[in-house]
Amino acid sequence: MSRELSQQKAAERVTLVGAILDFVLGIAKIIVGIISHSSALVVDGVHSLSDLVTDGLVVVVLRISHQEPDEDHPWGHGRFETVGTVVLGCALIAVAGAMAFESAKLLFADSIPLTPEWPALVIAALSILGKEWIFHYTMRVGKAIKSDLIIANAWHSRTDALSSVVVLVGVGGAMMGIWWLDALAALIVSVVVGKIGWEMTWDSIKELVDTALPEERVQAYRKVVMQVEGIVSVHSFKSRKMAGQSQLEMHIQVPPTLSASEGHYIGDTAVCRLQDAFEDVGHVIFHIDTYNDETEQVCKTLPLRGEIQQAINEALANVAPQLPQPKRMTLHYNDGVEIELFFAADTTADASLSDQLKAAMDNPHWLDEISIWIGPGR
Repeated sequence: MSRELSQQKAAERVTLVGAILDFVLGIAKIIVGIISHSSALVVDGVHSLSDLVTDGLVVVVLRISHQEPDEDHPWGHGRFETVGTVVLGCALIAVAGAMAFESAKLLFADSIPLTPEWPALVIAALSILGKEWIFHYTMRVGKAIKSDLIIANAWHSRTDALSSVVVLVGVGGAMMGIWWLDALAALIVSVVVGKIGWEMTWDSIKELVDTALPEERVQAYRKVVMQVEGIVSVHSFKSRKMAGQSQLEMHIQVPPTLSASEGHYIGDTAVCRLQDAFEDVGHVIFHIDTYNDETEQVCKTLPLRGEIQQAINEALANVAPQLPQPKRMTLHYNDGVEIELFFAADTTADASLSDQLKAAMDNPHWLDEISIWIGPGR
């Protein structure tokens, strides 16, 4: 079984267990709340049953978000998990608003409601134990598979535990003669649920708009990259979060004399070091630079190979017409261009050929140096 499939199964399993618990507790709270005259327990029961809807949403979103990338979603389906978390948070806010409205009506009603009875205390206590257990179980799984959606669902379960604590206090107070404590407890539960829903929604919205990761986290990534041999600097570093994973983009500067393959291998090494050091690092895009293109716009001033080749050919025809065309020309771009010309072994050239070529080319501002190489196999 693949790691992705194993994580999905673990997430669905813990969600199913939570759904069963929500159903049992929700029905029990509503029935006992009605029988025992506790509006707070009834509201808490509605909260528990609303979790069933979100649990179903979690399962659906998990199955979508763990699908492999396809033509329509080349970056994968991880954003569906983030969207699911937003929906989950909004559902919490909506439930909180409805519960707050009903609780406020009870709190400011003209008549005093009936006093709650002891069965309400028992169910509230059982709810605290059950929801606290499912919170720790879900949180453990969510952290293990690095799923923000599962972690959000864990906090959703804890709101039920916290609300049951408030219900327990409210029912107990009402039974001792402070009748309004039951309604106040229901109102407090609504506020707690709404606060957690807002936090979940806002964090997910920040992820959807590609908010950068915290600076201290980015600096930790930079430190690992700079430890790779051959890297001069790392700049244009961009970061974002997607379905529990860090997505990174960076420009890696290497010495201009390195071959393209060596520079790319250095970049691949940096990616491997990052993924070994940080479990949350997912997709990494890197661009190899031979200069700091964050401050230098050399593309506006330095010529490309075709223009340089033409200038070299014209200069050679003027100063050394007896020489054949060089077998190879290598260009090194930095602040300027360094040119290396490779001639066959039977070629002879004056030691001052480099200076003659520069003069023939009118010493252009972009030319740093011309090196002449003569040898077998060149």
